Amino acid sequence: MPILNKDMQLCISISARPSNIGTRFHNFLYEELGLNFIYKGFAVEDAEGAVRGIRALKIRGAAVSMPHKEAVIPFMDELDASASAIESVNTIVNTDGYLKAYNTDYQAVADVLKSHEVDKSSSVLVRGSGGMAKAVVAAFRDSGFTDLTVLSRNEVTGKALAEKYGFNWKSESALDSVAGFQILVNVTPIGMAGGNDGQLSFPEKLVEGADVAFDVIAIPAETPLLKLGVAHNKVVITGLEIMALQAAIQFELYTGITLTDDQIRRAAAFSRES
Repeated sequence: MPILNKDMQLCISISARPSNIGTRFHNFLYEELGLNFIYKGFAVEDAEGAVRGIRALKIRGAAVSMPHKEAVIPFMDELDASASAIESVNTIVNTDGYLKAYNTDYQAVADVLKSHEVDKSSSVLVRGSGGMAKAVVAAFRDSGFTDLTVLSRNEVTGKALAEKYGFNWKSESALDSVAGFQILVNVTPIGMAGGNDGQLSFPEKLVEGADVAFDVIAIPAETPLLKLGVAHNKVVITGLEIMALQAAIQFELYTGITLTDDQIRRAAAFSRES
């Protein structure tokens, strides 16, 4: 990596609980490709203040994680179709003070469903109704899935998300009584390191009856849901897969460079080492 200098371009992530995964992914590739860039993660509570900083300090790009994916929207100059369609942002690109927002999570989920050849006729249960859930539900719908239920604690956001895409909604209070879903998707912090470690996002009986266990959480790499899915010989889709795919799209937005599959694989492997 080049010595810090006045012309170096800074990219950041803003999150309530940042990890080193994105930081290591991007910096690994900056160094390998000889780019005058550096990437740093920040723990952020004030979304508006963070956006003001991005603009004022001429920060090139920012990854946006929970719980700021919707909060940053009012402060953008433009929303790409990927963000405006689902009203959720995970990437900000700053071009000479003009902030354009994207959602690369959406494309990553669509790509991973295709690469795993997930059966479009399957019934899907998505737990969560926040910004990432919007990307997940939209990607399932646009990938051809028609039987999907949103399960959430928040009735207002859960029903709104389900209705927007023509799906059903159930309250989290009904979790112990639901059955028969072939794909289980966790889009909540349940099972995440840093406060929710060890918590299982779906009852074991529900996992036993499913075909696919899908968790968007990247840390830990193996959440309780994924461990249980492996134990019961289910197809598992990991948050690390989503992270790598969406980060590769972000990388191109920031630098203009399209990564090869090998570069993505090696950067993702490096990001998991610490």
